Amino acid sequence: MEKFKNIAAKSEQELQEMEVQLKKEALNLRFQQAAGSLKNTARRRQVRREIAKIKTAVAQKKAAK
Repeated sequence: MEKFKNIAAKSEQELQEMEVQLKKEALNLRFQQAAGSLKNTARRRQVRREIAKIKTAVAQKKAAK
């Protein structure tokens, strides 16, 4: 998991790309869990929290403008 200050330092374009990538990963993890083949169940929580950090950083950047 990345620290928030590292995430906040990235550009909005990079953050959007990261968010899309993490949402795809979250979808794949949900499918794996439904199929019973998910090995690391904690990863779903980590991905959700990473997405939340990215959304927070984007909101802060927009509020600063």
